[in-house]
Amino acid sequence: MFKRRHAIPQKNTKNRSIWSEINISSIFNFTSLKSKFILFFAVGLILTFLTVTLNKSLLHLGSLDSSSNLSNVKKNDREIISLKNPTSENQLEKDSIVSEEFKNIYEEIKSGDNVSKAFERAGLTDVDLINIVNSSPEGKELRTMFPGEKLEFILDKNNQLIEVIRYKSVLESIHFTKDSNEGNNFTVNTIIKQPKKKIIYRSAIIKNSLSLSAEKANISATTTMNMANIFGGVIDFVLDVRNGDAFTIVFEEYYLDGKKINDGFVIAAQYINKGKIYKAFRYTDPNGDTGYFNEHGVSMRKAFLRAPLDFTRVSSGFNMRRLHPITKQVKPHRGIDYAAPTGTPIFSTGDGRVIESAYNNTNGNYIFIRHGESYVTKYLHLHKRNVSKGERIKQGQIIGQVGSTGLSTGPHLHYEFLVDGVHHNPSTILKKLPKAKHLNPSFKQDFFESIYHTKIQIDNNFKQFNKNNS
Repeated sequence: MFKRRHAIPQKNTKNRSIWSEINISSIFNFTSLKSKFILFFAVGLILTFLTVTLNKSLLHLGSLDSSSNLSNVKKNDREIISLKNPTSENQLEKDSIVSEEFKNIYEEIKSGDNVSKAFERAGLTDVDLINIVNSSPEGKELRTMFPGEKLEFILDKNNQLIEVIRYKSVLESIHFTKDSNEGNNFTVNTIIKQPKKKIIYRSAIIKNSLSLSAEKANISATTTMNMANIFGGVIDFVLDVRNGDAFTIVFEEYYLDGKKINDGFVIAAQYINKGKIYKAFRYTDPNGDTGYFNEHGVSMRKAFLRAPLDFTRVSSGFNMRRLHPITKQVKPHRGIDYAAPTGTPIFSTGDGRVIESAYNNTNGNYIFIRHGESYVTKYLHLHKRNVSKGERIKQGQIIGQVGSTGLSTGPHLHYEFLVDGVHHNPSTILKKLPKAKHLNPSFKQDFFESIYHTKIQIDNNFKQFNKNNS
């Protein structure tokens, strides 16, 4: 018989409900501490995996597209590839490697030195030198190198010689390159660089001395001396120069890689001495002869220069009743004394022939030069004589050096000028000498046309200079 079952009340129902709540709460607390961390970590791994997979797919598609585009570019326009420079990093790495494979050694030929010693200092053998010397005429010339010349040796990583470069000047170098397939043979190549020429205009006013004033105007000593030599027949830059004199000079300068390497010719110059204006222009006539002429076509080259030295100071002038500084006697001083440091070059004031080159107790080392039938110049108290009796001399040629030999109280040049055996004051006699030659009349029109623009530029430059310094 079916028995009806009555629900039996459970004990501690209330407590069981509380336990359930506590149990659920603890689960959630556990999830918040550990489970959440594990859950987030797992999700992160999944996302990372998906991202990597997606990127690989995209990169694969991109590389396919890039390859096809690159192929098209190669066919249509190679310059685009070169502009992108895809191998620049590889090229830098390659250049770095190349620079490490070679060694450059520089040697300078010194006084008393020879090329064999330079090779030895570079760690090379006589065999290397012989191979180069026998390679060509240029190689044989290595045996006669001058002090100051430089050699560059290029060696490989095994210290084997690859190339030797002789630097003859800033512009000229000779390269001896070893033939890789020809044993110890060398190929010779001469390289001459072409400098850039600039035309320079400078003006200055004399204060204290010509050399200092020119230096302040940024004119080199070489160019200043060239200007003095051009005017040497009309101006004595020892006696005639005065404070307040002014000059403008047009000259060449040569540059290589933006740096000045040399002075060129003086193209034109103007000098104002005690109010008198002297001008000179360089001109090459149709026959190829070059000289300096004033604006009227008269040659600046005179029979004699006004002074036998570069401009210095004068210690004593022409004086017929001078008290001699050593003998203390009144003795005519038939010349001019140019005080200058020992060793200063002395040059002949004119063309001629040496009639005396000797030494005595009074004159010390002395040189006499005859110029034609009527004129003789004398140079006394020299430190050194560079010419011998009978030798022919050109105007401006160096004949000796300033000294203090004989009856002399200090280094100086005593200079005398004789006409038909009679002493004359060298500073005034030149005004009585024959006039300079004129330019060939058939060349005058060409001369005037060639100097026209330069003459205008000199005038404008000097006017602007005066305006800026007034």
